[in-house]
Amino acid sequence: MTDTFVVGFDGSESSQRALAFAAARAKSTEAKLHLVLVLEWSPYSFHTPDELAERHKRREQELDRGNGVLQPAIDALTKEGHAVTGEVRHGHAGELLCEIAEGAGAVQIIVGRTGGSSFASRLLGSLAITLVQAAPVPVTIVP
Repeated sequence: MTDTFVVGFDGSESSQRALAFAAARAKSTEAKLHLVLVLEWSPYSFHTPDELAERHKRREQELDRGNGVLQPAIDALTKEGHAVTGEVRHGHAGELLCEIAEGAGAVQIIVGRTGGSSFASRLLGSLAITLVQAAPVPVTIVP
């Protein structure tokens, strides 16, 4: 059975570093890579049909933009000989990465470190803190 690494990827510098780390590790272990771009989406709801239609339209546009960020990375990794898949999802990044890792039978989640407002967030990033506390598999946070 081939291992799978779930990689949080949004095209940022920190996610590029995480992807490079994951790709090197995957190459040495012949693991699969599964890239995930999570678009944070507000949980509040709209009340009118027009507002719901507008929200759906914006959501679809964001998914298209997300795929535009993810696909070049997938293509480049495939060209390098990696087994790679990817998906763009709306929701809470920490929860979705945990859910996706569990569903894919992943052995590891890999994300880049980003800053934030609190001291702990500045050290690791709020996503990293969430994953360290909740992930069903080991988490690697790439500086």
